[in-house]
Amino acid sequence: MANGSSLNEFLLLAFADTRELQLLHYVLFLGIYLAALLGNSLIITAIACDHHLHTPMYFFLLNLSLLDLGTISTTVPKSMANSLWDTRAISYSGCAAQVFFFFFLCSAEFSLLTVMAYDRYVAICRPLHYGTLMDRRSCVQMAAAAWASSFLNALLHTANTFSIPLCQGNAVDQFFCEIPQILKLSCSDSYLREVGLLVVSLCLVFGCFIFIVLSYVQIFTAVLRIPSEQGRHKAFSMCLPHLAVVSLFVGTGTFASLKPPSISSPSLDLVVAVLYSVVPPAVNPLIYSMRNKELKEALKKLIQRVHGQHQ
Repeated sequence: MANGSSLNEFLLLAFADTRELQLLHYVLFLGIYLAALLGNSLIITAIACDHHLHTPMYFFLLNLSLLDLGTISTTVPKSMANSLWDTRAISYSGCAAQVFFFFFLCSAEFSLLTVMAYDRYVAICRPLHYGTLMDRRSCVQMAAAAWASSFLNALLHTANTFSIPLCQGNAVDQFFCEIPQILKLSCSDSYLREVGLLVVSLCLVFGCFIFIVLSYVQIFTAVLRIPSEQGRHKAFSMCLPHLAVVSLFVGTGTFASLKPPSISSPSLDLVVAVLYSVVPPAVNPLIYSMRNKELKEALKKLIQRVHGQHQ
């Protein structure tokens, strides 16, 4: 195979060889996918329908749920279909689409988590300026900047990755197409250009991470100064879900990127990939709704309304 243009399809890594295990993988992924769809859809609907939740924090949470829906829908349905039909194939354009959407949605999610850290910082450290700093226009602009910059970034990376000649076969060592795995199939030094771009992107991600950490240092310093225990508890309960989501997202992604080659194996790589690509979108709605009284109330009202309509 001289280059990418002569490739019609890629072969994804299969979860299992035996039919029973393939069907088990299908059922497990179906369960996770349905849970993610239900959880994120409930949060989106509850926030959209309840005017009490039309605040910056919930506006960003709605965006986060949309991104989670997109992320899990990029990777899981194709993997489920392959297990069900006992195949490993994904078309060239399908692989390019997976690379683009996965990079786009993950980048946008991390940008949005950074914006949410700023929102929590302003709410707790500068409450008197909250109304002016986080007005509707500012929130829409910040969310739009997160989506648009990630879209352009993903477009650049995808175009660059698929312009590189590929001659190491067409088997991708992952259950979905992602840039590092495609680069392994390259046969020239031109892949170094994409590696350079990835390093720049990682530096931006690290910058966002430092911003989140510094925001939380100031938030916790301010919270510990609150005299009443009830006030401290309320401030902590506002921040802890966001902090848990950031930790899950960054922790799984970092482990996947930095784990030493000595412990690398196909089965471990698969487990790690599931941890950073499938688990966060399914677990995030649970994290956000567990400690959030307002969201719980809105969800309860929504379920009661739907139940009432069916009776």
